[in-house]
Amino acid sequence: MSITGISGILEKALAGRWIAGEKIEDALEITERMNLRNTGSIINYLGESITDKKKSNEALEKYMELISAINKKKLKASIAVKPTQIGLSIDWKTASVNYSKIVSHARKKNVFVWMDMEESIYTERSIALYLSGARNGNTGICIQSYLRRSLHDVKSLLEEGSIIRLVKGAYKEDSSSAFPTRAEATANFASIMSLLFKNSERFMVATHDKGLIEKAIKMSKKSEAEISFGMLNGIMNGYAYELAKNHDVYLYLPFGKEWVAYGYRRLKELRNSILIARSLFSKQ
Repeated sequence: MSITGISGILEKALAGRWIAGEKIEDALEITERMNLRNTGSIINYLGESITDKKKSNEALEKYMELISAINKKKLKASIAVKPTQIGLSIDWKTASVNYSKIVSHARKKNVFVWMDMEESIYTERSIALYLSGARNGNTGICIQSYLRRSLHDVKSLLEEGSIIRLVKGAYKEDSSSAFPTRAEATANFASIMSLLFKNSERFMVATHDKGLIEKAIKMSKKSEAEISFGMLNGIMNGYAYELAKNHDVYLYLPFGKEWVAYGYRRLKELRNSILIARSLFSKQ
């Protein structure tokens, strides 16, 4: 078998661990099991870089359905929306109208909406799109510490009262836009996290880095900030469930058929073989 073939099998096996399934019901069922262990989910409908309005509208309808289902089942769950999934790679109007519909519906159903972050070419417009709906409340935005601009972005967003989900980031970027090493991205993560503890009332630390998690727990003991932790489903679930015994924890839970791009990014992000092995063999 070719290396490409082996890679494809590995991607599919890992995707099966990370992704809930193809249907909303799959994500809801797994979320119910997570909730029994005091853990919430951040549900994402897979798909990005959409340039067809029909597909963008399909994504909109899927999120509207998901929001209603979360509310009906009274689940501890939020949703995460990718800007290019709802129209940002088509035009501003499409994205703005779709995002407004999602946020308005979520506010009525008391479901929190995260704006995910994609490649840096979309960062400026993604932040603007998020802020356009932030007045409705119940929204937060993901910020990637591997981008050089992120510390400045967080400072500006905090002035607007924004809720931040801090991650390291997994997209391929030029060194002019992103820190070239993981160590630098980690250092920037720690700097931004310190800023959040000093200036934010509520935020999420989303990482598998136990050193950063332990640092956040230590800092939280001296802070009044409402802090939660986020991880990807299928990577360190056992650790997440243990953490959830004393802290607010959410697992990022994608569903849908468009799993290839997501699986590929996760493989690149988790090139550390220990994490991949943990993903394959750990209990869910």
